[in-house]
Amino acid sequence: MSAELKILLVLAVLAAIAVFALAIVLTIRLIRARRLLKEAGVPLEHKAAYWGALLYTISPVDLLPDPVYLDDIGVLLLALHVLQSSAGKTRKEGRPL
Repeated sequence: MSAELKILLVLAVLAAIAVFALAIVLTIRLIRARRLLKEAGVPLEHKAAYWGALLYTISPVDLLPDPVYLDDIGVLLLALHVLQSSAGKTRKEGRPL
């Protein structure tokens, strides 16, 4: 194996590890957000977005192969955005979190 190929392989492995770590961090943030919004009057569709994102991340069926976690990260970011906007609406309406 040539030196250039070894370098490319190491870089690819490091990139995969970084993307996997990001997916784990976003999953942890999603779980923490769920704890905060557990009984805050969050509408059913927002709760469904949370559970759907979590199931998609755990599921072996993906849009992209598992070494590429970009689809998982995108779904997690979308769920976090939905939960955050729901929390903002809940606070504006005067309902307690």
